[in-house]
Amino acid sequence: MRFSTRDVSRVEETWKRYVPSAVLRDVDPRRFRFEWNSADLGGVGLVRYDLAAQVHSTAEPHEQFLACRVAGSDVRLHSDRTDLDPTRPWMTDGPRVDAHWDAGARVTALVFDRAKLEQRARQISGDDLLSLHVTDLSASSSPAGLAWERTVAYLERSLDDLAADDVILRGELARHASIVTLATFATTLRGRQRRTAQTTPAPATVRRALAFIAENAHRPITVDHIAEAAHISTRGLQYAFRRALDRSPAECLRQARLDGAHRELRSGAAGTVAAVARRWGFSHPSRFAAAYREAFGVPPSVTASANRG
Repeated sequence: MRFSTRDVSRVEETWKRYVPSAVLRDVDPRRFRFEWNSADLGGVGLVRYDLAAQVHSTAEPHEQFLACRVAGSDVRLHSDRTDLDPTRPWMTDGPRVDAHWDAGARVTALVFDRAKLEQRARQISGDDLLSLHVTDLSASSSPAGLAWERTVAYLERSLDDLAADDVILRGELARHASIVTLATFATTLRGRQRRTAQTTPAPATVRRALAFIAENAHRPITVDHIAEAAHISTRGLQYAFRRALDRSPAECLRQARLDGAHRELRSGAAGTVAAVARRWGFSHPSRFAAAYREAFGVPPSVTASANRG
C-alpha cells in the first residue's frame, strides 16, 4: 500500500492497522506531509513512511514485537526514563517508546506477530518452552543495526517485484526478516542458545507435563502433581525433562510463573508488584525481582509503571 497525504488522522489510522497503540502527538498541521509504503508478509508487517512535520510519536505494542528505526537530523528516543541511541534501530515487545523530531524523519519498521516470532525463536533454539522477550531495546551494536537496516531495504525492494500470489516467496522473506531481527536485538533467545538444543520432539510424557504446567501454573502445584498428571513417577519425570529439554520440571514451572507475572504486570493489573508476585507463587519480593530481571531484562517495577496509565 502506497499513498501521500496531508491528513493527520488518515496517517494515524493507517499506522494503527499495524501497531494499534501507535499515536501521533503535537503534530504541526501547517508543515505536515506524509509518504507511506507498507506490505504484509504474513505474520510480519513492513512499514516505511516519511513525515515532514514536528511530531511526537508513541508506541507500546501488545502481542507484537515492533522493530523500528527513526532516521532524522534531530530525532530523540526515550523509553522507561532511559534515552535510546537515535542512530540505532530499537525493538520493543511492550515497553513504551517515545520518538520526537522537529525537522522531519523517515520511520522504517518491521511488526511481528508475537506468537509467530516466538515460534521462530523456538525453532532456532530447539527449546519448546522458550518465552521470547526483549531484554535490551537498542540494537546490540552499530554494525548489527546497519545490517538490519540493509535487510529491511532488501525486503522492500524484493516486495516491489512480487505478485500478490507469490505466497512461498513472501514466506521466505518473512523468515529472513525474523532471523535477522532475532540476531540484531538482545532477547531471551540468546540465553537459551547456550543450552543443549533438543534434537527430537519432546516425548508425549513431557508434552503432557508441559500442558499441565501451562494450565495450572497459577495454582499451588508441585513437581509431584505434575508427575501425577503426566502418569509417571517424579523421578522418571525429572529424567525425561532433563533428557528432552535440559531443564528440570521445577525450572519449567518457575518460568511459567514468571511469564504469568510478566503478563499480569504488562496488562496494568491493579495491585503492587509484591501482590502479583504472591499470586504467582513468589513469597520473597527480592528473589522474585532478581529472577524477573534475569528473565526479562528489567525489574518488575519498570514493567508495572510502564503499563499503568
